[in-house]
Amino acid sequence: MNLLERTMGVHEKALRVRNERMELLARNIANGDTPHFKARELDFKVVMSQAKYEQPINSTHNNHFDFADESVNTDGLRYRVPFNASVDGNTVEMTVEQAKYGKAAADYQATLSFLENRISGVRKALRGE
Repeated sequence: MNLLERTMGVHEKALRVRNERMELLARNIANGDTPHFKARELDFKVVMSQAKYEQPINSTHNNHFDFADESVNTDGLRYRVPFNASVDGNTVEMTVEQAKYGKAAADYQATLSFLENRISGVRKALRGE
């Protein structure tokens, strides 16, 4: 493990996964009016558990990582089951997608702040402060 991997830790991988999730949610929003489009979700827990750091991510309650479809690909992608059925077969619910995107943006910013603090600490150490 090199210096950068030790410095960044799991946050570098988390930032990539959060970015991928935001892109997926944006794709869902963009296809809100596309007939037969199926909304997808990225399971953060599954993707991060495959990181080489192997720090387990545990929930405090069984429903904290609840998904309607229990079959998971190794890449963590799942189809989302909508609350309300659509006539055209589209499973995107705009209010749900927008709320999830807002939370994902806040999570992304928090992870970015962790990384900035770590990098700042390394810079100070290199300068001898």
